[in-house]
Amino acid sequence: MKIAVVGAGAMGGLFGALLAEADQDLLLLDIRQDHVDMINQEGVSIELEGRVRNIKIRAATQPDPEQRANLVIIFVKSSQTGEAAKTAIQLAGKEGLILTLQNGMGNADILSRAMDPDRVVAGTTSHGATLLGPGKIRHAGRGPTIIGMWSGKPHNRLEEVGLIFKKAGIEVEIVSDVRPVVWGKLLINVGINAITALCNIKNGELPDLSVTRELARAAVEEAMTVAGAQGIAVRKDAVEHVFQVAKATAANRSSMGQDVDNKRLTEISAINGFIVREAEKAGIKVPVNSTLTALVKTLQMYYT
Repeated sequence: MKIAVVGAGAMGGLFGALLAEADQDLLLLDIRQDHVDMINQEGVSIELEGRVRNIKIRAATQPDPEQRANLVIIFVKSSQTGEAAKTAIQLAGKEGLILTLQNGMGNADILSRAMDPDRVVAGTTSHGATLLGPGKIRHAGRGPTIIGMWSGKPHNRLEEVGLIFKKAGIEVEIVSDVRPVVWGKLLINVGINAITALCNIKNGELPDLSVTRELARAAVEEAMTVAGAQGIAVRKDAVEHVFQVAKATAANRSSMGQDVDNKRLTEISAINGFIVREAEKAGIKVPVNSTLTALVKTLQMYYT
């Protein structure tokens, strides 16, 4: 299968490398010239449990106008989805699928407005990765990847995508209704990302103090209320699940924490900020998520 990955950062580079190892025709696209040059010269370097391997992959900053892909995977920051969609749609042509495994909410809706919504695939992944430098990635953790058609309508090529992921060692599950899954990942991000970013702590430190535990609990419970107002069925033990995920990824710095550390624009608007916007529409008060959103936006305003 011809596959293109738009956004070759930590997660995009990782998935690209895994799929390339499985003998897929793979192209990585990224705006950072030094990153692209390093990949073309030396491949993607993947560090896992103290061992390093290099995978040869093609990389570019722009696709060839005539180039097409059967599957385009988007891994850019949520604030860049609109621009990435233009590239993805060009690559997918009239038949290719576009898959978003990005953090936050709203990405699949942006894609669905820009193209045939019946070709938009959404999902979540529990893999963790950190970009160490140009062409260098630490594979920080493994876990299931869950995907499904965003429109809910079956597509005959989705099973093929699942088989290719499994061949690449990516544990995958295909579901008929992916929206509760995406909401489930959102609740995890709501409970972990902003707090760890603002407090300069790793994921595993969040449950250690009662004050941060209760802050995360309040943020997640507000988000659960918003999900309920939209008729989305989320797990009843979502708060405890957030703490379990924090402990399971104890050594990790959240993606938002990494963004703050590196003075990059965060995805706060697509995570806690999304909860705030949806709550306003439903007339629901979400003071904790409003405060977390305001604090992160204030922080990033002074370095971006």
